[in-house]
This record gives sequence, structure tokens and C-alpha cells, in this order.
Amino acid sequence: MGEHMENRFDHYWYTDIREIVTLKDMLAGSADKYAKNPAFWVKRKKGQPYSPISYRLLQHDVNAIGTCMTEMGWQGKRIAVMGQGCYEWIVTYLAVMNGIGIIVPIDKELSGPEIENLLRTAECDTIFCTKAECSKLKGLPSIRNLVVMDFYGDRLDEEEVPDDSNLNLEKYEGWFEQEEEKKVNVTSWREMLRDGDQLLKSGKDEYLKAEVDPDALAVILFTSGTTGTPKGVMLSHRNITVNIMDVCRIAHVTTTDKTLSILPIHHTYECTLGMLLVLYRGASTAFCEGMKYITQNMKEAQNTVIIVVPRVLEMINDRIQKGIEKSGKADTFQNIMGMNKKLRKMGINLSRTIFKGIRNELGGKLRLVITGAAALSPTIYRNFEDLGITVLQGFGMTECTPLISGTPMSAPKERYRKAGSVGVPVKTGEVKIINKDENGIGEILFRGPNVMMGYYNMPEATAEVLEEDGWLHTGDLGFMDNEGWIYLTGRKKNIIVTKTGENVYVEEIEEYINQSPYIEDSMVFPYDNNGEEIVGVQILPNMEYVRTKLGYEPDREELKDLYKKVIQELNQGMAVYKRIRAVFVRKDDFVRTTTRKIKRHENPVPED
Repeated sequence: MGEHMENRFDHYWYTDIREIVTLKDMLAGSADKYAKNPAFWVKRKKGQPYSPISYRLLQHDVNAIGTCMTEMGWQGKRIAVMGQGCYEWIVTYLAVMNGIGIIVPIDKELSGPEIENLLRTAECDTIFCTKAECSKLKGLPSIRNLVVMDFYGDRLDEEEVPDDSNLNLEKYEGWFEQEEEKKVNVTSWREMLRDGDQLLKSGKDEYLKAEVDPDALAVILFTSGTTGTPKGVMLSHRNITVNIMDVCRIAHVTTTDKTLSILPIHHTYECTLGMLLVLYRGASTAFCEGMKYITQNMKEAQNTVIIVVPRVLEMINDRIQKGIEKSGKADTFQNIMGMNKKLRKMGINLSRTIFKGIRNELGGKLRLVITGAAALSPTIYRNFEDLGITVLQGFGMTECTPLISGTPMSAPKERYRKAGSVGVPVKTGEVKIINKDENGIGEILFRGPNVMMGYYNMPEATAEVLEEDGWLHTGDLGFMDNEGWIYLTGRKKNIIVTKTGENVYVEEIEEYINQSPYIEDSMVFPYDNNGEEIVGVQILPNMEYVRTKLGYEPDREELKDLYKKVIQELNQGMAVYKRIRAVFVRKDDFVRTTTRKIKRHENPVPED
């Protein structure tokens, strides 16, 4: 049996939970309760300060975009949204979800062919895209409607819609075949906002009255297979809203909190926890201008909360340590840190006072960090806690919308909230561990109302991970301590997790590169590059093709150089985080099963 944690961890949960079943409920409730509060912080131009957009204006803009879509006859459509995290992205997401059809978020790092594959699979001919990423859409045959969005210049009051003349829509129209049956309609987000605003003023209310089924398909999120057979996770409003409420039981976010949105917005981690949860709580979000602007934007936004992957925390920690060393006060700092730890053990916590100067380099108001998607070093966890910044770790997956477990914010601080654990299961879910070894380590299974509806049009793949009684095989290995806290020890499934938290599915990469006539077979694997897990590959060359192509038998060095070039070319067809960075050429065939499958753990990296 699974271990249902509803009673076991009741003393941890925050109880000020507003019941919601759809995101339409959520937005209406928040717009009513927090009408004049800032929902988002945006910049008119690069370099300018952040300015607020209120909850009232947010709801109006969602209704305006939704009303324009309704007038255009887009009800029931699958609509893609892609690009840098920005106000226009999230308004589009909510507008589609709350009365139009099914939203299909797409990774802006994907290549054109990968994007086309997802659009075709989702039967999607309409895409909203930020202008910086639009060039990837050139000539894609699935597109019939392109709506161009902008990161800068959002309006800040109901009377002003920013100018969109800088978008040069004619340029985008020239990217597509314009035969009548293939004509692509190109418009701007702001033009749709203006039209929708006028329609609302004229009394058009069809979108406002649209009913939302909490259990119907609302989102298709592609997690893998972008170069082969796409695997789309199907989510409903209830999946998302249940998880929002569960996370709010674990982490206490208030109306005065402000986050800085850093992570890719198409990820369910950033979208659910970094956007929707914040809106549910009446808090606000500022949009980061890019990875290199993180610390600068933190100072400008003065955010109190940040939701990140471990790599971002590592970058911030390195910056802090280098600053201390540069000041020449490293020994003094260590002495103060040691004294502070002793005081904390006595129940006296002066961290916020003692290390105020360091926190000022991070904007001065940061109090809470939520991290997930990859393993966080316990040392870095403790470093931030010692500075007076609460760190909560989570474990989840797209198939669970995403949170499975998390560190309760109310857990005892003097024990660093069990650094190294990914916390306890969410209130509405249950966990069990199967096929345990002698140390109690086995595969983690999860069941709860946040588990996906299944993979889009892939019943066999769904059945492989989702049992009839609702148990989802996470593919992660771990154990639970005697208090019910979860610890991860590895992965059962063949996934490489990059330092930025991106999942790379090895079978997908193998399927893609094995199409090359140069490659007889391949095995993609995580390669340790000085502590960083990168994508590596072992290649079994197709020597007959190589000899025919070259006209002679190459020596060992020539062969290695050849395959590095082959992989470099193949890499251009994949997103940057999926690209193969370590190439090894085999002299002999792989060790295989009797059915000719490669035994992944019995094929070490070949020696030269």
C-alpha cells in the first residue's frame, strides 16, 4: 500500500487555502480580492525600472485577448505559445485556458523542425511567439496563424495600449508561402488586445460566459520525442489547481511577496509554481531579462521569492564566495558563520541581521528560495540557510503538474529541514516504493489528483507508466526515512538531467542520430565532465558506408575526427541543451541482450 500523508503531516501544512477547481475561478477570485495590487512587474524598455500591472488590468487583458480569439472563431482550437517569459505569454496562456481551447506551450530552444513536429502532432496551426524567437518559425508548413508578442513595452493602464509598429509584420508574412490555400495570417498581440478591448466595450460577452470543464483536456506539454515521436503530457484544470493548493500548504507565499521569473516559462515547474501559484496568492512577478541579468534584475525588482534550478543557486553562491574572497575578509566571515551556527543551535537566529550586506547584493529582500528539477548540493542548501534565506526543495515531474513532494516551510530550521531530502509527499497525494533492495531503495510511485490524464494519442506509452488504479511510475529511485521524508538516489529511466534542470531522453537522441547512414548503432549516456553531467555518445560506425564514402579504410584518428564532424552536423537539428558534447567511437559491437538490445550498464566508455 502507498503511504498517504494526509494525517501524518497535518501539523506541517498551512491552512489558509482558497478552494479553486479551474484557473478561471482562480483569476476571478484573485482579481476580486486583490484588484489594485500589482500582479506583474514589466519594463517599457530595456534599462528602465519595473512598473506594475494590476490584477484588475490582468483580468481585463485576459478577457480582451479571449474575446478577440472568440470573434476570430478559434474556440476549440489547439493554440501554441512560445518564447521568452513575459506578460503577453502568460495572458495568452490564461486566455486560451479560460474559455477558448487547449494550450500547447513550446520550448523556445527547439529548432524549426522540432517545433514543426510538435505543431503537427498536436494538430495545431496557430502560434503566439515572442519576436526574438519568430525566426525559428520561418516556412513551417503547419502554421496558418502567427501572433507576434513583445517582451518590452506592455501597457500599464487600461487607457493605453503600447505601439506595435516596431514589429514590422510584413517581414514575418514574407517568411511563409502565400498561396491562397497556404496563406499565413500574421498579426500582433497588441492589435488583438485593442480589438478585444473594443469588442468588450461593445457588449460582446460570449467569452466571459464560457464555462470551463475542470476535468477536460486543457494543456498538452511535450516532454520528449521532439525529434522522433513526441510525448505530450495531457493536463486538466483540476490537475493544475490541486497542485497549486498543495504547494501553498508547503510554502507560505503572501500578497506582499514578489518573485523574479527566471526559468523557461513553458516548463510546468515555472508556469505552475512561478506564475499561477503567485497569482493565486495575490503576490506579484517581475520578468527577468535573461540569465546574465539575474543579479541586476534582483536588485531592480527587490524580489522576496525566487524559484530556480540548482544551477542558478550555484551561480549565485559562487558570486557570493568570490565577493567575500575579494574583500579579503574570508577568515572573518568564516568565524562569524561559525558563531551564528552556534547561536542557531541555542534557538537564537540572527542570520537576517548579520548577513544583511550579502543579501543586499541579491536585492536586499530575498527570503525564500524554491528549487527543484535537479539535485541540490546540501552544502549550498546550508550556505543559503545560514545567510537567513529559507530554501525549500521539491521533487516532481511534468506528469504530476509538477510537484510530488516538497520541504515543508514549517519544518524545524535547526536541522536545516533535512538537507539532502526532497521533502514529504503533497497533502492530496500518496507515495509508495516498490522493488526495494536491502537498503530500502526502490522505484518511487505516486498517486494523486495532480497526475496527468495520460500521454496524448499514446495509450501504450501511458500504460507503461500509469497503472489502472492510478499509480504513476516516476522512474526515480529512492527511499523514505522513518519520518516519511523522501530521498532520491538515482534514476531507473534513461534520462540525463542537465545542470539547468532540462531532461534529455537518451532514446530520443539515439532514434534521431541513428538515421545517419554513418551510424550503425549508438548509445547515448550521461558523461561526467569534471562534475557536470553532459550528453555523451558511443557510436558503432557503419564501416561499409564509411569506406564507400571515403574510398579507403580510415585509420583510428581519422575515424574519430570524422564522427565528431558527423555529430556536430546532427547537433544543429537539436535544441542546445540536447546536443552531444562527448563522442566515442567503438571498435567492436555493443554488449547486447539475446534480443539485440544494448545492455546500457555493461558497455563502459571505450578506451582509445
